[in-house]
Amino acid sequence: MIDIQNQKDFRNIDIKKVGVKNIKYPIIVLDRARGTQPVNATINMYVNLPHHFKGTHMSRFVEVLNDFRGQINIKTFQIILEKMRQKLHAHSAHMEIEFPYFLKKVAPVSKAKSMMEYRCLFAGENNGEQTDFLVGVVVPVTTLCPCSKEISAFGAHNQRSIVTVKVRFKKFFWIEDLIKIVEDSASGEVYSLLKRVDEKFVTEKAYENPKFVEDLVRGVAVKLNSDNNFTWYSIEAENFESIHNHSAYAYVEKG
Repeated sequence: MIDIQNQKDFRNIDIKKVGVKNIKYPIIVLDRARGTQPVNATINMYVNLPHHFKGTHMSRFVEVLNDFRGQINIKTFQIILEKMRQKLHAHSAHMEIEFPYFLKKVAPVSKAKSMMEYRCLFAGENNGEQTDFLVGVVVPVTTLCPCSKEISAFGAHNQRSIVTVKVRFKKFFWIEDLIKIVEDSASGEVYSLLKRVDEKFVTEKAYENPKFVEDLVRGVAVKLNSDNNFTWYSIEAENFESIHNHSAYAYVEKG
């Protein structure tokens, strides 16, 4: 059969990324408590395409996924990128994997147990000489406004906040540890299941621990700065304000 993709192209334009996007795919990721965790991931896979080739072979991306379906994690990501680069005869390969990650959470007073969802990201690129790889987490937390607490006779407005942290690192670490850094930097944690005694506890804890959105990102940055395993990071926080028709936002980046 004629291979159209391998035919010559004469427009003299290199393509930096070409591939497949939004592949829904079951994978297995490492879980500190249970060993592994099956998740349904959304995957983007790309390679570069030199100007003299007409197209790339899209089916080969999925073939690579099939080869590594049960072994996609922080430790094997670079191997997968190299396999993509070789299989598609490309100079560089890029992959992004987003997936839900579930942790068991225990309510602070009633000790009621539930599963909490966090969004996670693996992203990396391999150009044959070096590999760039980062891990990201999206963590919901609670913040309470210090200004509102200061000026109010009673009460203070609070909000649910979303914190997105991406890191580059030197050695393996657990996703759970990065999530805990974020939750410890907020006014309080978010839970899937709370009884009334728990609601009282988390509300009062937030009241005693007010945070601006600026405090939130700075608090995470201080903790990451104290660990020399993290060579780079970006931290962004969005507070979905309870008394304003807009969000409060802050972003910091190392370097």
